Amino acid sequence: MIFGAFVPQGWKLELAAFPDASSKWSKALEIARLAEDLGYDSLWVYDHFHNVPMPSGEVVFECWTVTAALTQATSRIRLGQMVGCAGYRNPALLAKMAATVDVMSGGRLDFGIGAGWYRNEYLAYGYEFTSPARRIRGLEEAVEIIRRLWAEQEVTYEGRVHRVSRAQCDPKPLQCPSPPVLIGGSGEQLTLRVVARLADRSNFGGDLETFKHKSRVLAAHCREVGRDFDEIVRTWTPDLFIRETEEELREADPRSQWGEPQESWLAGNLIGTPEQVAEKIDAYRRAGCGGVIPWCRDYPDTTSLELFATRVIPEFRR
Repeated sequence: MIFGAFVPQGWKLELAAFPDASSKWSKALEIARLAEDLGYDSLWVYDHFHNVPMPSGEVVFECWTVTAALTQATSRIRLGQMVGCAGYRNPALLAKMAATVDVMSGGRLDFGIGAGWYRNEYLAYGYEFTSPARRIRGLEEAVEIIRRLWAEQEVTYEGRVHRVSRAQCDPKPLQCPSPPVLIGGSGEQLTLRVVARLADRSNFGGDLETFKHKSRVLAAHCREVGRDFDEIVRTWTPDLFIRETEEELREADPRSQWGEPQESWLAGNLIGTPEQVAEKIDAYRRAGCGGVIPWCRDYPDTTSLELFATRVIPEFRR
């Protein structure tokens, strides 16, 4: 299985305790390097401009510039976006940005992309917040354009949302045939059909029954488009909060940042002792999950990051 870790970048207010942007960035780099030293397979960053659960004027480091910086701050670990918003950047420009990052990293890019959902950011930055169907159509066209630009010398494309005319993307990515494309989202009618057509990996959250259901929907789309379902690696992105004992968990009393009811939050995330967390991951593994990329709910503290690496991941690498 693939095991990733997020780089704290301020989106969930996890860096608010640090006094200035420089100290926040230093902590982000410190945790990124620690994750590499701990043996994680990949590092991931969110693609957001404003904080959640509501904009608060707190620092949020931008996704692709963070990814580029991490190519020089790390040497082994893979680097990805969970997930980039297709509506925030022209797809031809994004293809060149991603190819450049792949070269800068020595071929370590995992390319994550999705249709976007955060209306506040769209409107604040001057992007049109269109219907879900049009945003997903834009995602589909963007991935088609990007894949072609990574492979072809020159591309002309006329879509309903995007168009390019004799576009070139040089350098090409180092990875052949391309960096793996991960599409995030679980919309059953449209998004998962795009995954079936165009993705190497799919990512969605949810409890175990939701994961199984979304997997069945994706398998049906694969049959319809003539794709081998087993080619697509399905990953899961839960919250993570680990302590050595149940007593420590009770004292910490972790809660959902989004105000989700405690019972459903516990069911769909990794909250527990190392043994309990490993048992839940094994259930997802048996349901076909090929990777776990958790958000450490206790950042900037690294207790969960370290316990997951030293006490949980080894159970799946014996």
